[in-house]
Amino acid sequence: MTYIPKKAPKTSTSQQMPPKKIGKGWFSRLNAWLHLWPSIISGIIVVFVCLTGTLIVYCDEILEWSAGDARYVEVQHQPVSSDRLIESIQATDPQLELSEIVYFNDPHRSIRVRAFHGETHQLTFVYVDPYTAEVLKMDTLPHFFYITAHLHSALLAGPFGSWVVLIATVIFFVSCITGLVLWWPKRWNKKTVQDSFTVRWKARFKRINYDLHNVYGFYSLLLCFILSLTGIIIFFHSLGDIISTAFGGGEEHLEEVVGQVEPDKVSVDITRLARRALAEHPKQQNAAIWVYNFEHTGVYVFRLGVAGLKSTENQQLMVFDRYTGMQQVVPKPQLVHEKVENAIWQLHMGQWWGQIGKLSTFLAGIVATSLPITGFLIWWGRHKKKSKRKPKSTISIS
Repeated sequence: MTYIPKKAPKTSTSQQMPPKKIGKGWFSRLNAWLHLWPSIISGIIVVFVCLTGTLIVYCDEILEWSAGDARYVEVQHQPVSSDRLIESIQATDPQLELSEIVYFNDPHRSIRVRAFHGETHQLTFVYVDPYTAEVLKMDTLPHFFYITAHLHSALLAGPFGSWVVLIATVIFFVSCITGLVLWWPKRWNKKTVQDSFTVRWKARFKRINYDLHNVYGFYSLLLCFILSLTGIIIFFHSLGDIISTAFGGGEEHLEEVVGQVEPDKVSVDITRLARRALAEHPKQQNAAIWVYNFEHTGVYVFRLGVAGLKSTENQQLMVFDRYTGMQQVVPKPQLVHEKVENAIWQLHMGQWWGQIGKLSTFLAGIVATSLPITGFLIWWGRHKKKSKRKPKSTISIS
């Protein structure tokens, strides 16, 4: 007598991970290969790059919180000059090398100065009373985001690290395209729509993991595409120049074209011009000016809007001759160049639509961080199942 064991009850197909498709054409096989193997090879780098990028999304809000009470001052009469501000900062710590000054439209706000320490090389935000030039706080938390940004862009490994990140980013960019091809249902019906757009949270782990990769990967696809593409453009400056040229812009920065340095002349007070720019644009939150390159430009360029760590929301430019204080007309090619460059950084940092853009980018960053992990688990589950597959056995009873 031969006894054949009864088969275990089948689990509903909705609870299981969809089987790997077989009998596909060459294009489908090539697409699947491009989606799988390069992603596995670059998976750890992609996870690290996406994680560090996600940490940076809310850096501006965190730095605002970190400043605390130093953000606000008591309103007095006339603001002090920029020379007085710089002297006060250097008297507090002579090792500080100033790179940016941010003036606020709110008279109760302190001035924020970005500086690097000459010995420790730490990025520091210095908050100064605009009416007394008193240094209110020296915050070194920005250095955490400075390090995180360099981990994100180059793994703190110089040019070699930059190329490693670039290659991983290109692979992720290709994975976005091949992933869409894999996600796209062959037939659109009630079941395929449900499988493609919803996560079955009550299913088994393998099915949930598959849905997290497949469904959330689709929802975040557009932003992942934008983030990876803008990262590639930021690495290759020439690509940004090509985009700028396509919109009628130039390749040079504004400071390189407008105004020449005249060492024999005395510069106008920066504070006075900053207050003038803010008075003409009362709806703008602040006016930021880079001061690290004053030795090479004959103009003061104020970027009005909401100054962030890497870009400016709602950016408007005002340019003044640094020796006469007269407003300068910005040449169209340079104006377009500045707008394009700022837009690329805004898209990459999530500043393209206020808090909605930041939240969307943050959530997309979390999903992007998880995609190599969930994708590896899908591959490993199928690989393990295939290696353990054995022929059915029978038990003979005499």
